[in-house]
Amino acid sequence: MAGNSFGKLFKLTTFGESHGPAIGGIIDGCPAGITLDLDKIQADLNKRKPGQSAIVTQRKEPDTVVFLSGIFEGVTTGTPIGFTIENANQKSNDYSHIKNTFRPSHADYTYSEKYGVRDYRGGGRSSARETACRVVGGAIAKQVIRDIEIVAFTASVGELKLDKEAAELDFSLIESNPVRCPDPETATKMETYIREIRSQGDTVGGTVKCIIKNVPKGLGEPVFDKLHASLGQAMLSINAVKGFEIGSGFEGTKLKGSQHNDLFNQDGSTKTNLSGGIQGGISNGMDIYFNVAFKPVATIMQKQETINSEGELVEMQGKGRHDPCVVPRAIPIVEAMAALVLADFWLQNKVSKI
Repeated sequence: MAGNSFGKLFKLTTFGESHGPAIGGIIDGCPAGITLDLDKIQADLNKRKPGQSAIVTQRKEPDTVVFLSGIFEGVTTGTPIGFTIENANQKSNDYSHIKNTFRPSHADYTYSEKYGVRDYRGGGRSSARETACRVVGGAIAKQVIRDIEIVAFTASVGELKLDKEAAELDFSLIESNPVRCPDPETATKMETYIREIRSQGDTVGGTVKCIIKNVPKGLGEPVFDKLHASLGQAMLSINAVKGFEIGSGFEGTKLKGSQHNDLFNQDGSTKTNLSGGIQGGISNGMDIYFNVAFKPVATIMQKQETINSEGELVEMQGKGRHDPCVVPRAIPIVEAMAALVLADFWLQNKVSKI
């Protein structure tokens, strides 16, 4: 199986399955001499871990990261950083009913067709549990590019949308509610709705908005390695993501060029920022902002018709512990993937100037 590594100079490779002994990763290319705050890395993992509130999966995993190499007395050595996260609360029997059955909108069927074998216990390698490794890599990347601020939050759940501009929001409130929405009133409505959806045995999707501040000018390469193209790839590689838009996005298609152009100030900044901080694939120093769309979780606690490995039509119903809405736990994953992209381009920029 290919495709388990992300990045060029700052590269993360992950391994492990949802119900194996552990998941983990190797970070290659992290500069030496970076003093790491290990508590901050664990804090980001805690934001992603299951069982943290009543509106997420109740699988109880401590998600404690153990570093095996590349760090000495809290400082990076420049060698590969190896780490593991133990899978402590496995209930593989929750998946015995789908051993020979393909769950609708999951990777079951495509994995079986591609590899001829699949780990049906929670989806194995296709499980979103793999994203815990990305959070570790991203948390370290944040400390490499520590002057760059990356903030993500829940912008919508189903039809409920946060109708405030970023300048009106207090980002310190993101962690004040289980939905991770910086507007308390909207957060309460979202939480109530997610609980209602869960009581119906159903799921719902939503969007995450990410804002990146203090980005230096010049990150990104023209043509195939545009900064926003790499951000798009990073976000679309996250489980359940179905859409990515940066800057004005699809709304920008409704404007005329005279309305959409970001006119310059004398210092090179722009009066507006419909470009989303990136022009010609290169950062221009303005805030980068984008939206990531997450589909409803595919496992629902309702009966559905599907097929089995023999091609027969059968009926199945989800069992076990699953998220009614993945968006709140996706916040640290979006931040992590953004950090991995920016750290990689930041290092590329340093190399290009040597």
